[in-house]
Amino acid sequence: ATPPRATAMLASARPARALATVLSPASAARALATRVAAALPGRDASASGEPSSAVVTSSRCASRAVSRRGLRGERVIPCAGKKGSRGGGSASGLLSGVHPDSVEAVARIVEKAQAASDQWRVETTAFLDPALAADALMCIERAADVAALPWGGHERAERVRLIMGRPETLGEPWEELGGGSAEGDESSATTEDDAASDPPPENSFRALASATDGAVVFLDVRGNFVFDAADHRDFLGAVLGTGIERDRIGDIYVQGERGAAILCAPEMATFLSSALKSVRSVPVKCFVEPLSSLRLPPPRRDEFTTVEASMRLDAVASAGFRMSRSKMSDLISAGAVRVNWREGCKPKTLVCSGDVISLRGKGRVEVGD
Repeated sequence: ATPPRATAMLASARPARALATVLSPASAARALATRVAAALPGRDASASGEPSSAVVTSSRCASRAVSRRGLRGERVIPCAGKKGSRGGGSASGLLSGVHPDSVEAVARIVEKAQAASDQWRVETTAFLDPALAADALMCIERAADVAALPWGGHERAERVRLIMGRPETLGEPWEELGGGSAEGDESSATTEDDAASDPPPENSFRALASATDGAVVFLDVRGNFVFDAADHRDFLGAVLGTGIERDRIGDIYVQGERGAAILCAPEMATFLSSALKSVRSVPVKCFVEPLSSLRLPPPRRDEFTTVEASMRLDAVASAGFRMSRSKMSDLISAGAVRVNWREGCKPKTLVCSGDVISLRGKGRVEVGD
């Protein structure tokens, strides 16, 4: 049997514990959050049985109560944490499977796409590299009532802008559009007569991807580069030297001795027409041309089979670009090699089927089966 003194001590402690539970900060916060949520727009405070004067107008408490579902009932995007973070958010939700370096950027894109869907309008992103565009498209496909279509000026563009909105608002897909074509291929070019006979709906994908007045324009940079040849890095450096950001510029195609073709946003084409004066030591002039006048050489493809002892990056890349393994290791360490358009590779990085290995100034190798 428990001694009487011990029984009295336990009995006296029970009310104290109960009182502490009632007055704990967590319970008080939950009760206060319930009152604040009842006072939000669209909720009748009198229906909950609480007088309106009992609501505490604390901005901190109000933000805690609203943050779980967003203001005015808007959807909140689940956040995927980086590797090693607690919570396991990267394993589920819209952002699962996204590369850790792209989580923040993809979250902003998906939020913008959902806002466009909720408001029945169309939004356009800046130019995205292929890796970021693939992650963003993967996440948008998981969301309801929202779609995204890539457009970079032509069908083979690498850097693209995502045109996002409801499928009903976007309209027909990009396969029915024109744009830049390979030399000698006139079938995919959209003429002005075709555009005039069947004008696309305003703010639809066809309108934003039109050859004359769309989200991507063709800037023709002309100059005489016979005695001072310029490559892709020279044109990109000259463009960025005017003070604009990289995400405003799409693909750049060097066209030999006559200059280059630059795909960019419409506002950047107007700016560069007056700001870009020279590339290297060659004076240049810029002209905005319709996308239908863009002519690109057909891509060169060379398929071959090689047997390697391992799937290390230095081994596969050295065979693909036909150079020694030691030289390829030096290029990888110098940052000249990317895998799936991502930097930070090491010679011992393992590649697999479907990976794209790019070497600066040399092209790309796609790993087959």
